[in-house]
Amino acid sequence: MERTTTDGKNAEDSGNAGSGGGSGGEGRTAGSRTPAGAVFDPVAFTAADEEKRRGVRRMKAIATGALLLAALVFALATWAERSGAGAWAGYVAAAAEAGMVGALADWFAVTALFKRPMGLPIPHTAIIPNKKDQLGRSLGDFVGDNFLAEEVVRRRLRSVGIGGRLGAWLARPANADRVTAELSAALRGALAVLRDNDVQAVVGEAITRRAHAQEIAPGLGRMLARIVADGGHARVVDLVVSRAHDWLVWHSDSVMEAVAGGAPGWTPRFVDRKVGERVYRELLRFVSEMRDMPDHPAREALDRFLRDFAADLQSDEETRARVERLKSEILDRDEVQELIASAWSAVRAMVVAAAEDERSQLRLRARASLLSLGARLSGDGGLQGKVDGWIEGAAGHVVTTYRHEITSLITETVESWDAEHTSRKIEAHIGRDLQFIRINGTVVGALAGLAIHTVAHALGG
Repeated sequence: MERTTTDGKNAEDSGNAGSGGGSGGEGRTAGSRTPAGAVFDPVAFTAADEEKRRGVRRMKAIATGALLLAALVFALATWAERSGAGAWAGYVAAAAEAGMVGALADWFAVTALFKRPMGLPIPHTAIIPNKKDQLGRSLGDFVGDNFLAEEVVRRRLRSVGIGGRLGAWLARPANADRVTAELSAALRGALAVLRDNDVQAVVGEAITRRAHAQEIAPGLGRMLARIVADGGHARVVDLVVSRAHDWLVWHSDSVMEAVAGGAPGWTPRFVDRKVGERVYRELLRFVSEMRDMPDHPAREALDRFLRDFAADLQSDEETRARVERLKSEILDRDEVQELIASAWSAVRAMVVAAAEDERSQLRLRARASLLSLGARLSGDGGLQGKVDGWIEGAAGHVVTTYRHEITSLITETVESWDAEHTSRKIEAHIGRDLQFIRINGTVVGALAGLAIHTVAHALGG
C-alpha cells in the first residue's frame, strides 16, 4: 500500500515498516505540512513523526537484542554449569535468567500501554486505545483545575507584570512604529472587508432615525437666541444688504423694466418708465441706508423678528410642529438620503488614505499616543497596577465563564481522534524513552537476580 506525501512523492506505508504491525490506516501519514484544501488531522503522521518512529524501532531492536542476549547467556551458562564449569556459571545463569524475566515483564508493561501483547485479550492492556476518551476527560479536568483556575491565572499574570513590560516595550520608537503600522494595516483591512452598500445603509438609517427621534426646534431656537443676543447675525445682514445694493446697481435696467412691465396696459409708456425709475431709486435708497445705518429701523425690525422667532421655536407648539414637518420632508428627500449615504464613502477614503500615509496626522498622532502611553506605563506604578488589574479581571472572567468550553475543547478533540492512530502517535513521541525501560529492566533484573542468587548461595552454604 502506498501513500502520497505533500511533496508529491510516494512513500511506503508506515504500517508496513512499524515493528508492531497494524492496519493500513497508518497510510494517513503525511508530510510536515497540510496540503492546501485538505482537512487538518491532528493525529496524522508527519515527516517528523516518521523520524521519531524510526528512532522507536531502533530502540525496540536494541531492547529486544538485550533480551535475546540475556537468553543466549542463560543458555550457555546453564550448559556450562551442567558441564561442571564451576560455581561462576550458576551466578551468570541466575543473572541472565533474572534479566530475561525483567526484560519480558517490562516488554509486557510497555506493550500493554499501546496494544494487547501478542493479541491476547488480557485485562487492562491496550490502555491508551481503550481509555482514550477517559484520558481526554482527565486531561481536560487536569487543565481546568490546575491551569484555568482563576486564582492561578491571576497569580501568574501578577507575577509577570504585564503593565510594566508593555510600557517599556511601547516606549521604544521602533516598537511604537511597528504597532502603528499593524494598526493601520488592520484598519485598512477592516475597511476593505466592509461592503460600502451595507455600511451606507446602516449609517443612513442611523442618522435618519436619530434625526426623526430628536426634536430640533427648541435647539434651533436657543441657538438663534444666542446669535441674536451676541449680534452674530449682523455680519450676515451686512453681507446680504451689501450684495443686494450691488445687485441693484448692476441690474438697474432689469429692475425698472420689471416694474414698468407690471403696470396696467392702458397707462402711457413714459409714465410706466417714470414709475419704474422712481421705484428703483427708492429701493436703492432704502438698501443703501440699511447698509450704512447700523440702527436702521429695518434692522431693528429684523432683530425683533428673529428674537420672536427664536422664542416661538422654543415655546410655540404650532411653530415647533411646522419645523418638525419641514425636517421630515427634507430628510425624506432622495437627494438628502444620497448625501447621507455618500458621507461614508468620503470618510472611508479619507481614513484609508491617512492609514496608508506614514506621515499623515492619523498615524503620527497614533504613534505619539503609543509612545506617551508607553512612557507613562513604564514609569507610573499606579497606572501599571490599573492595567494589570484590568488584564487580571478580564482573564479571570474568561477562565471563570468559559473554562468548561475550553476543557470541553480538549475532551472533544481527544474523543474525535481515532484510537489506533492516537496510540501510534503517542508511541512515536514517547516510545523511544519507553524502550529504555525495557533495557533498564534487563540490566536491573540481571543485577537483582545476581544479588538474590549470591545471598541464597551464601545462606545455603
